[in-house]
Amino acid sequence: MIWAVVPAAGRGSRLGGEIPKQHRPLLGRPLIRHTLERLAAHPRIAGLLVVLARDDAFWPGWRELRGKPVLTATGGAERADSVLAGVRALPADVRAQDWVLVHDAARPCLRHDDLDRLIDHGSAHGVGAILATPVSDTLKRAAADGSIAHTETRAGLWRALTPQLFRRGTLQRALEAATLAGIAITDEAMALERIGLAPLLVEGAADNIKVTTAADLAFAEFLLARMDP
Repeated sequence: MIWAVVPAAGRGSRLGGEIPKQHRPLLGRPLIRHTLERLAAHPRIAGLLVVLARDDAFWPGWRELRGKPVLTATGGAERADSVLAGVRALPADVRAQDWVLVHDAARPCLRHDDLDRLIDHGSAHGVGAILATPVSDTLKRAAADGSIAHTETRAGLWRALTPQLFRRGTLQRALEAATLAGIAITDEAMALERIGLAPLLVEGAADNIKVTTAADLAFAEFLLARMDP
């Protein structure tokens, strides 16, 4: 069984408003509730560790979802700080060699078959894995004046998604090393790459979107209304 760490200490300023985006209403419930429900409903998830801002006044105080425990920890200024706080706060019976998932609070449309394949392939790989999608758009490199400098090849390029699956001890060591070096980590796989490890890319559904803008919120409503519970 696997614990999921869900960093939710940010505000999501691009969405605007006084309410942090993870607490914005989505089909009558907070966005984060949908995310946590998708995780808790999966039979291989043992529990959820939600990392909150110190001054989060919107957290409803859930202690259990779908019979799974929900624990909380206080996050830091950056995502990596929050994920590290969450990993450190996992229950003592989650051993260093046990697998841990990290999933964005603002990704409520995770498909269970994607999660199955991530766990199966990531654990077989040994190092772990991330959900990702191949880049399909043409990529342009901008010049300083905003004009096109050149077209980048998209061969071999992927968009990193979450969840990302790693062993608890390895993830903690990688995040601590990045913090000590003052490196800004944008996802957990980057931290593992820095210590010489190569997680696996597991193709996931492109509709596992991260809600960032109002348009994303509307699209998430559309997707969730058509997904299996």
